[in-house]
Amino acid sequence: MTSFNVAVLVGSLRKGSFNRQIAQALIGLAPANLKGEIVEIGDLPLYNPDLDEGTPPAAWTVFRDKVRPFDAVLFVTPEYNRSVPAALKNALDVGSRPYGQSVWSGKPGAVVSCSPGGLSAFGANHHLRQSLVFLDVPTLQQPEAYIGHVGDLLDTEGELTNPDTKKFLTGFTAEFATWIDRNHG
Repeated sequence: MTSFNVAVLVGSLRKGSFNRQIAQALIGLAPANLKGEIVEIGDLPLYNPDLDEGTPPAAWTVFRDKVRPFDAVLFVTPEYNRSVPAALKNALDVGSRPYGQSVWSGKPGAVVSCSPGGLSAFGANHHLRQSLVFLDVPTLQQPEAYIGHVGDLLDTEGELTNPDTKKFLTGFTAEFATWIDRNHG
């Protein structure tokens, strides 16, 4: 069984965010051949092409160098105003440049969206998928992962309490592992 390293990007910057807790749960529920690691995005300066001329900001270089060797990428995101959070979009932009040097190209990906509400961040999930098409990230189509009422599914320590959600996310990570194996390289 081939092992894969997965960069996990969390769209919420809040330390105790539900999305971060779900990302941690996904890392823990993943099959043995997937090793997930959260890659932080909160300190990236806003993308400006002028800054890529000459010496780009150090945070961009660190981020690009960090993401580049990963085999795949998992996005866990809330929805802000029916779209992806600005920090996550900025990370996509920073990683996709300079033109022709994208760290995303060809990496298999998956999207999980989480919300305390009932819509499960559906809009963010689909907006993110639009960007991933352009960035050449073959994205897992099924099962789709929309986690609504997420606050009711976690205890005060951030652990999943709902057995059906745990079972679903375990199956999701297994399908993601199969997707990576089919689409890697």
